[in-house]
This record gives sequence, C-alpha cells and structure tokens, in this order.
Amino acid sequence: MKSRSTLATWLGSLDASRLARVLGTRKDAVSPPEPRSVGELADRLQRPGSVALVLPRLGLPHLQVVEALAALGASASRDALAGLLGAADDETTRELEAVLEALADHALVWPDGTEKLRMAGPLRQAWDGPLGLDAPLEELLAGTTSDELRGMLAALGVKPPGTKPQRLATLVEHHSDPGQIAVVVAKAPAAARELLERRANAAAGEPAQFIMSAHSSPGLEPGARWALERGLLIQDRHRCGPARIPAEVALALRGPGWHAPFQPVPPSAGSAAVTPAEVDHEASAAAAAFAARATSVLSVCSAAAPARLKSGGIGARELARISKAAQADDAVVRLTLETAYAAGLLGRDGDRVAPTGAYDAWAEQELPEQFAVLLQAWRNLPLTPTKVRDEDNKALPALAGAPPCNGCVQARHGLLAAAAQLPAGQGVRVASELGPLIAWHRPLADALPQDGTPFATVIREAELFGVLARGALSALGIHLRTGEAEGLSAECRRLLPPATAAARIGADLTAVVTGTPSARLAALLDSVADRETSGTASVWRFSAGSIRRALDAGRVPEDIEADLTAVASEPLPQPLSYLIADTARGHGRVRIAAAACVLHGDEPALLAELAAHRKLAKLGLRQLAPTVLISRSPLDTAVAALRAEGYAPVAETAEGTVRIEKARPRRGTAPVPPPRGGTSAKDSGRIAGTRATKASAAIDCSTLAAQLLAAPPTISDPAPFDGGVPFATDTEEIVAGWAKHLPYGDVRQLAHAIDTGRAITVEYVAASGNRTVRTLSRLMLDPPHLEAWCHLRDAERVFTLSRVHSVMSVPG
Repeated sequence: MKSRSTLATWLGSLDASRLARVLGTRKDAVSPPEPRSVGELADRLQRPGSVALVLPRLGLPHLQVVEALAALGASASRDALAGLLGAADDETTRELEAVLEALADHALVWPDGTEKLRMAGPLRQAWDGPLGLDAPLEELLAGTTSDELRGMLAALGVKPPGTKPQRLATLVEHHSDPGQIAVVVAKAPAAARELLERRANAAAGEPAQFIMSAHSSPGLEPGARWALERGLLIQDRHRCGPARIPAEVALALRGPGWHAPFQPVPPSAGSAAVTPAEVDHEASAAAAAFAARATSVLSVCSAAAPARLKSGGIGARELARISKAAQADDAVVRLTLETAYAAGLLGRDGDRVAPTGAYDAWAEQELPEQFAVLLQAWRNLPLTPTKVRDEDNKALPALAGAPPCNGCVQARHGLLAAAAQLPAGQGVRVASELGPLIAWHRPLADALPQDGTPFATVIREAELFGVLARGALSALGIHLRTGEAEGLSAECRRLLPPATAAARIGADLTAVVTGTPSARLAALLDSVADRETSGTASVWRFSAGSIRRALDAGRVPEDIEADLTAVASEPLPQPLSYLIADTARGHGRVRIAAAACVLHGDEPALLAELAAHRKLAKLGLRQLAPTVLISRSPLDTAVAALRAEGYAPVAETAEGTVRIEKARPRRGTAPVPPPRGGTSAKDSGRIAGTRATKASAAIDCSTLAAQLLAAPPTISDPAPFDGGVPFATDTEEIVAGWAKHLPYGDVRQLAHAIDTGRAITVEYVAASGNRTVRTLSRLMLDPPHLEAWCHLRDAERVFTLSRVHSVMSVPG
C-alpha cells in the first residue's frame, strides 16, 4: 500500500507530457475504460500481470538496476544504488540516471520525494534471490520476539531500547552500516568468520549448507551459534531449512570492492561503412524476391489447399510439395504460411488449410501492398516461423498452433532495436554479430536451440524480408520498428520495383516477364500456361494441357487470344494461335454426364411421358435421346418410384440382362464340420464326456479361487459430479482431468505407476505429429505435464498428459 501511495503521489506531480509518456509505455495497464483517479491509475500500473508484460521489453542495464534495487529492499537512496552498482565516475552516473529515467517512464521505479527510490511491488517477486542475496534484515526479523532482539543487541554490545519497534530499528540501523559489520566479524571466532564469508559470497543458485537454530545445539555447525546470537544469521521459524543471511550483512561481508553488474554500454560489434543507397539496393532485391515467392506459395495453396496432419499443422510432405511447386525453399514457405495465417489470408477448413475471402482481395493488389501485409504480420508474430526442430530434433509442422511465445516477439523487437542503434552509415560486417546486441537490448528474449550463433534464425528472417540489409537496418526496418503503417507502405512502394504489365511471348510457346509481373498479368498467365521459373525473370510455358485448363474454366478461344494479345509486347506468334485453335477444336467432342442409373426403352412416347411426369421429378430425369433417360437417383429408388406410379419397369444387371428379383430364403454360410474318424453318435457322446471330465480335473478349484480373489476389482468409470463412483485416488482424478484421450482403465494404470514409482509404457504423440511408444520411469506429476526418465531418449523428458493416447504395463 505504501508503494501504491508513493506512486500515486509521484503521478500526481507529473506534467501532462510526462504523464502521457508514462501511459504510452504502459498501454497494457491503462486500457479502457480510463481510470477515474490517480489512485486507480496507480493500482493498474502495479498489477502483477501489467508488470510482467513490461519486463521482457527492458534492456540489460534496466534489468540490472531493477535487480539491484530489489536486493537493497523496499526503498533505497540513489547514493546506495550508485554505490552498489559502482557508478563512481560522471559518465557512469549519467548513464545510471538515464536508466532510472527510463524505468520511471515505465512506472517501475520512481522517487518518493525524500531522496529514496521506490519500485513497483511485484518487481521484488521477479527474483528469488536478487544478486544472490536473501531478504533484508527487517523482513527476516518479522517474527522475532522483543526478548530475542534484546539478546542480539546485548551480544553486539549495543544498549537495547525499551520497546520492540525501537529495538528492531536499532538492530537494522546497526547492520546497515558495513563498517560496524566489519568490526563485529573481525572479532568473531575463526569458524564463525569463515562460515559468514562463505555464505556471503555464495552464488545465487548455490545450495546453502543447513544450519540448525540457536536453540538446537545438536549438529550445530561450528560458528553458527555465534552468528545467530548477533543477528548475522536468522533462522526462519515458519519453515525448515538453512539459516538465512540478511542482505545487508552479505553486502557488508562482500566488501567495498564488490559491485553488482551494471553494463550501460552495449557490446561492440565489428562494423563496416555502408551507404543508404547500398542498403536500399540490397533491401529492394531481397524484398522483391521474397514477395514474388510468397505470392507463388499462396497461389499454390489456392490451387490445392494443403492437408493438415491429424495432430495439427502442415507436415513435411505438404511443405515439400508447396516448395517444389512454388520454387521456394522451406524457410520462405514456412515464413509465408505463418505470416499469411496471422494476416487472415489463410484459415483452417476441416482437415485442410485454405485461403480465405481476404486472400482474394489481397491477390488483386499490387506487389508492394501484398508485401506490406506480410511484413506487418511478421512484426508481432507470437512465434519464430522458421523454427524447424523440436526438443527431440524432429521436424516440426508449419501452422501447428504452438502456444504464444512472447520471447520470440521480443527477439524480433530486440533485433530492430539493436540494428537501429548502429551508427549512421555503419553496418555490422557479419550479421551474426548482432546476436550479442539483441541479448543486450532484450535479455529475456528466446534464442532457439537450432541456432548455431545467438538469434541466427530471427536475423535470417529479417534478411529474407529486406528488413536487414548489408548489416544495417533498412528503411523498411525503420518504419517496421516504429509501427508506422503508412510509412511502411510508402517504403514498400518505393523499394519494390514497379510491376511489369507486359510479357514477351515467343514462338517456342513461352511467355517471359522481366521483373515482377503485375497481379493481373500473373493471374492471366497462370490461367493459360504453366509457370516454370520465377525470380528476376519469370517464365510460363503454353501447352495443350494449359489451354485445355482455361477452356475447362469457361474461357472461349477468342477471349484467350484477345487477352494474350493485349499483354504481349509483340504480335502473338502463329504457333500459339494454332495451339489455341487446335485445342479448342477437340475440346468437348465427348461429353460426360453424371448419372446414378439409365432408363431406356423402345417407345419414345413412353420415355417422353416419364420425363414430363410431375411425380417423377424427384428422380432428376433428363432425356439424352428419344429412347434414353438418365436419373440422379439410384437404380432401386427409380424402380420403386416408377412402380408406385403404375409403371412396370424391370432392372438390368451390369451385363445388360434382366435382373431376377426372386426372393431367396436366408441360409447360413459356415458348413457343419464332420465328425472325426467317422465315430458314431454314441462314441461322440462318450468322447465329449471324457474331455469335460479331464478339463475339470486339470483345474484345481483352490487355485482358481485364489486367482479370482487376487484379481483387481472391476470398478465402474467414476462420475463424481453425477453422484456416481468417485475416483479411487487424487492422482487418478488429476490424470483424468488432463489426459482426455485415455479411457478410465489407462488412467488407473498411469496413476498407479505414478503413485508406486513403477515403470510404464505409453503411446505418445509429439508436437510434430509423430506417434512413438516410450517406456518411462521415475514419474513425477506436474499438471498438465509429466516429468519422467525416457528410456528411448535415455534422458529426462517432459511429456504433456493430453498427448498420451494409451498406457501399457512394462513386461516383467
């Protein structure tokens, strides 16, 4: 509450421009409706979810300052913060002030008017142990009694005041002075001094040694009692575990020469001079190449919608088909599919991914507008499209519907920020050198395991789009970083070459388009020819099959020739005119009609009567010849309908003979086996009786009873919410809630293996859609996941319960 009140006071003191800057950086926290007061605004800005959204957008020095403040406690002075970070010279001090100003713009850290710095409450919980330090002394002493505080002060040689708050304040003041801590520790026994120094310098992740409380002398580590009696170590009364060393004590023991990490200057990268014209030229070439291939990829998807895997996504086979048809590599195909799906150009249609209505409008636009749509979708795409391998190094499908990855978005934004900070007229010599800069600008960004160098995948995607060219941020990247849609569209129109509206059609039945064809020209040539190559020049080839495809689509030969003449740079060659005419001459000479059955007879008048009969209209009769009718209805339906109207039709077999409709009595098909060896009926009865006697004698009744008693009881499927049988254990209920594909028998078997620590074999469907059988042991339930030792991978693995499709016991 104190943090909230100081934030409200600080917000109330800001002028309008500064407050607008704060609200502009925290749009996630101040979404409509608008706050009614400064206090309500402070509450929104301090929500844990709001703070969690801001942290991934901070750079490395900002996170380092926030961590140092978290280690210093609820409030700290600027001098204490500067001393902890080692900001002694003027340059470092100015950089620290700039970082604090940026944190204030995000409403994460602000001054409280008393030379103290306050921070948003949820920030303290972002670190388990900031700088490897425990909580401050005042927090650790929250449950300590007044007598214990008096004892600690007396052991330190300080006269205890009269009340508990006064004693607590005196002890905190004493321990906040590094000089006094150093004097006390210098007089400590060697064992206590060695223990305190070891605990103070321990890394954040290093497990501390267990120290018993001062009241439990058995097993107490040498020197621990001395430190506990003086408040240099504090035993937590509310949990078992090692005694805790207050942050003030640890900082004092680390000495004045120790400073928290603070890196206000980004790492250096090898740079080379590059002119804006060179950047524009390379960005234009990359953007035009990607845009042309992207339109080809989506055109292939429009012609034949790719099929989805049962587990979701487009698998390797479909990706290879699209890549071959569009003449684009796998990275371009994946990038196009993901961005088009995010832009609403593709959508799920049953077991396929098909273009949407928005795609038709997009396909009619010119190339710069098409490219701008895909580029804007890439900016905030909540995944890395060209990630091709999962944790088991198996191929991942595209459009698999992976959970949103904010770290992937921040990696992209970190790249834009890092490239924007390069000096004017400079670009990195090698694009991979941007990796450390991205990590500095976005320390919480996600780097893929498949990357040989940090953030290599996202850098490659930026180069494919032309956002990054010659190691520098292009004009496309500048507008993409600021999110200016109008400016980005203008740059796309400037950098992408103008579309070509004419084609050179040769006598070899090819059409060549230099540069990027216009949307109208590409659509025309795609409809009457087959594309062979694309890139700086695109080539289409005419054939009898391609012309027939256009005729099948309803085009007439005259229109085809007229449209091609309109876009040809020279008169249409004679071989193409002959090809169109010859293909049209043979087109439709044979016609095929769909029919479920055929009606024919020798009386044209009767057939005409049937075709005109109103009550037979439901059969869908159509007259092909005076004595031939076809029907959309099956043969038996047509026969029944005609007989109902008083006609007497007969059905024919496939061979053209009259079908005999005589009803035959039903008979069994399995013959009765003859008696063995020709035995008589009397001998057969005797043999059967002897076999029954032997069978009953072979089974011991007591053994059978023991087996029946040892068998597990058959339990009905639980239905606790319907008043039925409850789950046998809590584990069963948890597993059943997450493993939706498992029947109750498999749920019981898996829950039993988790509770008893036994191995189990499961059928598991990975994120790639591959189905594998794995034997698991050392099972640990962590809903919605299951941690286990995988015998197939010979390593620890995490499995999703919803992807477990069956459970089997391990033999032996």
